[in-house]
Amino acid sequence: MYLNQLGVVCALGTTTTEVWQNAVAGSQQGMQTSDLRLVDASPLIVGQVADEALPTLAEQAALFQTRNNRLAAAALANIRSDIERCKARFGADRIGVIVGTSTSGIAEGEQALKHYTQHHALPASFNYRMQEMTAPADFIAAYCDVSGPRYSISIACSSSARALMSARKLLQSNLVDAVIVGGVDSLCRLTLNGFRALESTSSGLCQPFSKQRDGINIGEGAAFFVATREALEPQQPQIYLSGAGHASDAHHMTAPEPHGRGAQLAISAALKEAKLSSEAIDYINLHGTGTPLNDAMEAYALTELGLQHSLASSTKPMTGHTLGAAGALEAALCWLTLQAADGQLPRHCFAGDYDADIAPLSLVTAERRLSHRAKHCLSNSFAFGGNNVALVFSRNDAGANQS
Repeated sequence: MYLNQLGVVCALGTTTTEVWQNAVAGSQQGMQTSDLRLVDASPLIVGQVADEALPTLAEQAALFQTRNNRLAAAALANIRSDIERCKARFGADRIGVIVGTSTSGIAEGEQALKHYTQHHALPASFNYRMQEMTAPADFIAAYCDVSGPRYSISIACSSSARALMSARKLLQSNLVDAVIVGGVDSLCRLTLNGFRALESTSSGLCQPFSKQRDGINIGEGAAFFVATREALEPQQPQIYLSGAGHASDAHHMTAPEPHGRGAQLAISAALKEAKLSSEAIDYINLHGTGTPLNDAMEAYALTELGLQHSLASSTKPMTGHTLGAAGALEAALCWLTLQAADGQLPRHCFAGDYDADIAPLSLVTAERRLSHRAKHCLSNSFAFGGNNVALVFSRNDAGANQS
């Protein structure tokens, strides 16, 4: 499955150039104290997109007027040319939409409930369908005027990684010729209070794999690709999904299985499908949430598979954990890594005090980069309920079109 063009918006920026430059610089400019009031009134740092960077969607139907859809529209603006090209080539009915999400329009539901407590009636602008998990897929299909199969996937923090796998299956089944695929999630009180109640949020900026790590920062964002069976620009270097694995360990509702058995199964399956050894992986985008249990599990799983020597980073200290959008956003950072010609990689941001009690990994620093252009990247996404997804992305040289 070829990933022809990328549209992305997150705390790192609103264009691919801006996102990449800030990622390799280790910028945390988009991480800020949330203005969303929590139940216990405590402040939380989040990865936030500036409101003025998002389109208003004033011309869209009322049920599409959500921040989630504004984030999606901002990302889609960067891939509209490929979408239109696919519509002309294949027809609108041959283009599918698959979206990973976990919040959908919950923020608008929260605002509607606040209005209800004050006025004893829901606001006229509120439509319950805003909150449905299918809402982002419905919006994107209408916004881009495509009519192929469309649906959303919501399996917590691996949602949009699984969406990429599902897009490939849809293409392999020949039900479509192209898929608009990715993920989107927006900040809301439900997730902030929920993770706070789980005692999973950091008191400051998250520091994955640090001995000082104490939890996550939540973020918002959107990342979308136009995926096809054959490259739309075969004369250019191409990036494709070369391997994918999905496993469920069902260990606990929220805690990871300590030895990462499900994670190891997913990663092993992805490497096997890509026909790659662990030594072939140039860069790993870690799940790296910054919680004590998750980081220890991931480090153990990667070491067991011989991946501890691959350069790796968690980008969540720069973007926040974007939940349902995380898999697609981190796939986007792998896509940008494979596009880069100079061996630069997304920075790992922490105080430098790696936790000596967990297996050591080769984290990216300002001084540590590849001596060559990346050829293969691994992206890990681990979610509540033991939903584990691993994706391998690879790059072809120009003209080397793969099946």
